[in-house]
Amino acid sequence: MKALLQRVSQAYVSVAGEEVGRIGNGLVVFLGVAAGDTEKDARYLVQKITGLRIFADGASKFNLSVTDVRGALLLVSQFTLLADARKGRRPSFTDAAPPEKAEELFNYFVRLAREYGFPVATGRFQQMMHVEIHNEGPVTIMLDSRDKLGRIE
Repeated sequence: MKALLQRVSQAYVSVAGEEVGRIGNGLVVFLGVAAGDTEKDARYLVQKITGLRIFADGASKFNLSVTDVRGALLLVSQFTLLADARKGRRPSFTDAAPPEKAEELFNYFVRLAREYGFPVATGRFQQMMHVEIHNEGPVTIMLDSRDKLGRIE
């Protein structure tokens, strides 16, 4: 499971001109579900994302997490994070989970984030979305659950 995080002052997502999710200060998380991912991958990433210290403290150092700043999360499913563009000019998406499995794990990820007490907004699964992001810093970080050194259960 891959997550691309962007620290934002505000962001929103719309589908067909209708706004479906908006946050203020927090993180936009683009989430790509790979074939073979499980709920363990989702739990690991939710814990990693919510504890990652990428917000500045009073000394302008990355010492605060989205939890510390009481930020919100805008979660957007994005299978293109699993693109393989090593060959040719058209990316392959064979590493992405089938849509049914991806939607199930994306929804599980959303439920976990809400259980952690975060305000959570989402896009709409398998829809063409417009995402407007006011990236602060800019700060953009890629996480992959397969890169973890040890599982967090």
